[in-house]
Amino acid sequence: MNIKASTLLAFLTVLVIASLIYRAQGGKSGAAVAPAPTLESGAAVPPTPADLAPWSKVDKSEADWKAQLTPAQYQIMRGHGTERSGSSPLLSEHRRGVFHCAGCGAPLFTSDSKFESGTGWPSFTKPFVAGHIVIAEDSSFFMKREEVRCARCGSHLGHVFDDGPPPTGQRYCLNGATLTFESRP
Repeated sequence: MNIKASTLLAFLTVLVIASLIYRAQGGKSGAAVAPAPTLESGAAVPPTPADLAPWSKVDKSEADWKAQLTPAQYQIMRGHGTERSGSSPLLSEHRRGVFHCAGCGAPLFTSDSKFESGTGWPSFTKPFVAGHIVIAEDSSFFMKREEVRCARCGSHLGHVFDDGPPPTGQRYCLNGATLTFESRP
């Protein structure tokens, strides 16, 4: 195979993969993404004083992040990667509690906002505490999406789409590797 043909094949492979990711994460160009989602978690988890306490931004060197995070977490959280669909143990986490940032511990989402989206990534309807996440424009993979980042440490968590269930209509589609879970009564 000559260089031009192999370059074209590589480009087409990337395009197909990007298209599959786009559709899996809620792209509007294909068929419906998921069946009607159902909320799984029951009663609302109220924030504690610690959840609402002021915090300062986390500023670490890349060497410090590499030392703290697993290679998969580092690739996702600092390199803006994506874990394989269906690979997160948090997909089957149905206990009552709070999902924290794996990088800094900030409380980000709760079990009462978690739902089964059918995409293969943990999905939520809303953040736990206003201001603990930030939304940034992401134009990677030849598309425009809204990236979800931790406001405290700036780590990439996933993306938010407008095809979620009521009452918010939002689907925060997150990489499970970016989260830790704390069970709460």
